[in-house]
Amino acid sequence: MKFPFLRSAIASVVLLSLAGVSASAAYAADKTVVVTAIVEHPALDAVRDGVKDELKASGYEAGKNLKFEYQSAQGNNATASQIARKYAGSQPDVAVAIATPSAQALVAATKTVPIVYAAVTDPVAAKLVKSWDASGTNVTGVSDMSPLAKQIDLIRQVAPKAKRIGVIYSPGEANSVSIVESLKKLLAGTDLTLVEAAAARTIDVPSATQSLIGKADVIYAPTDNNVMSAFEGIVKVAEQAKLPIVAADTGAVKRGAAAAIGLNYYDLGRQTGKIVVRILKGEAAGKIASQTSTTFELYVNPKAAQRQGLTLSPELIKSAKVVEQ
Repeated sequence: MKFPFLRSAIASVVLLSLAGVSASAAYAADKTVVVTAIVEHPALDAVRDGVKDELKASGYEAGKNLKFEYQSAQGNNATASQIARKYAGSQPDVAVAIATPSAQALVAATKTVPIVYAAVTDPVAAKLVKSWDASGTNVTGVSDMSPLAKQIDLIRQVAPKAKRIGVIYSPGEANSVSIVESLKKLLAGTDLTLVEAAAARTIDVPSATQSLIGKADVIYAPTDNNVMSAFEGIVKVAEQAKLPIVAADTGAVKRGAAAAIGLNYYDLGRQTGKIVVRILKGEAAGKIASQTSTTFELYVNPKAAQRQGLTLSPELIKSAKVVEQ
């Protein structure tokens, strides 16, 4: 006697079983990338988005064959350490750390999980790696080292009469301290002097800006996470005091800086994403040398400049990649 329905049922079970094996194999092939940032602001958010888009462009898509998790420490170093320990324990394929405090927390938490830092100005000074060469450890990444000489030139163009440059920075952030020290060296022997205004916390940034009134002729806003998080507070004080702002983050121009020359942080995220992809494909993080970005863009905001007491030259405006209206 033949049992066509039984054969059909058995075949269905076999097919379902094979499908289950196939699904399990596909799941096993999935990758996990975790991302953490010390705080959320436009530049760091752009890095995160750039990483995610580069992963997708390379065939790793969240929700399909990639588990992508993001957490912000909301500006709190203790929280950054908690996130780092959590990520280290979950053993992801790659951990991406955006900005120095988050990178330092991750490096302290694990010596085995591949770490790719991003938007860290000086990874050597931050003790993430011993040199710019391949580390031989589990750490590599992309620096957002500021083109300080170009930014000093921009200050001269924006405010030709300025002699005193006020810089607001976080004394507890290694990158910010490194920037201030580099600025001192650059300005040594010139007709420009540096006036420091330390802001240990985000809430200290407006008062640090206030302290520059009467002491500085122009404000320089570096790629400092506290500074960028509270940038609107700087703008408010600067406009009242008629102090022009030149920034290292081009995203600050839309938020009220007169001008900025710096990196495109989304592009830096894409560059970081390329390293992540290399690791996902089997390359060791310790064999990939730390990188920097060499593409810099000039943004200007003529209306913001006027509110800060000066007029940008037509030549400067014409040379800008972006003119905010």
